[in-house]
Formats: sequence, C-alpha cells, structure tokens
Amino acid sequence: MTWTVAPEPFDSPEAALLRWDYYDEVASRYWGRPATAEEIEDGLTDDGAALLTAPTGDFVVGRSGGRAAACAGLIVVAEDIAEVTRVYVRPEFRGTGGGGLLLAALEERARALGVAVLRLDTRHDLVEARGLYAKHGYREVPAFSQGPYRERWFAKEVAPEPGAFPV
Repeated sequence: MTWTVAPEPFDSPEAALLRWDYYDEVASRYWGRPATAEEIEDGLTDDGAALLTAPTGDFVVGRSGGRAAACAGLIVVAEDIAEVTRVYVRPEFRGTGGGGLLLAALEERARALGVAVLRLDTRHDLVEARGLYAKHGYREVPAFSQGPYRERWFAKEVAPEPGAFPV
C-alpha cells in the first residue's frame, strides 16, 4: 500500500477519530485495562489540540491506500523549538513505513515555521514509539518537562544548518 501524509485540521472527522484511537490506546496501556468511552472523552476535552493549528502548530494525517491510518502533531513552544505530539499509527499499519513518513512531514512543517529543534516526551511502556523516534534520528536528552506520563525525552535538530542543540 502507498502512504501519503498531508496537513489536515485536527478536528476533521478522520483526524478526530485517529485522535480518539490514539487516546484509547495510550490510556488503556497506561491503566492496564480498556479505557471507557467516558474516560477517552474526558481525556480529549480541553487537551490542548487547538494548538495544533497555525501559528502555534500543525497536524498531519497519514493515509495508507487512501485510508486514514496515522496522525501526528507539533506545537511551537519557543521561537525555534517545537514539540512532537499525538504520534499514532493504527496497529494494523505499524511496520509499513507510515511512522517515518509522519515524522518526516512534521520535520518539514517545522522547518517551514522556522523551528530548529523538535523534541518530545513519552513513556517507558510505549516501546514502539521510542523505537520509531530512535530509528529516525531522535536522541534521548535530559528531561525538559514533568508530568505523570513523561518518562523519556527525545530531541532532533531539524534546521538546515547545524548549530546549537537547545533542549
């Protein structure tokens, strides 16, 4: 199947369903049980997704064979730093190259916004995500944020010219 990745409003019907599936998976894995619809809805309420639009950020949807299969966002947190967030590939599409294409699209979008460094935080149990980030040049860095779901931190310089690596 052929992958395409393109910007899309975070609240389009397909993007909203991908965000629902993302939250369902990360919450269910964290709690060690299936998340309820109410818990997912509560988690998505006021989750900061509105920042996934210009000028504060961006959101992309990946499609495999025309089917919405993945999503990712970025939020600009400083003049030259953005955070990668809500990276999700539906399980049946994992291992087919979509995750790398999502990251490449975000890196391109970040450069267009003048961002030099992308960073992200994740959890220990999200092994697939950590592998994806490492495979695509994100390296572990010291903690730059705190919270119950933040256990590992990664960053990647995406500026065209090498320079300082702020975190």
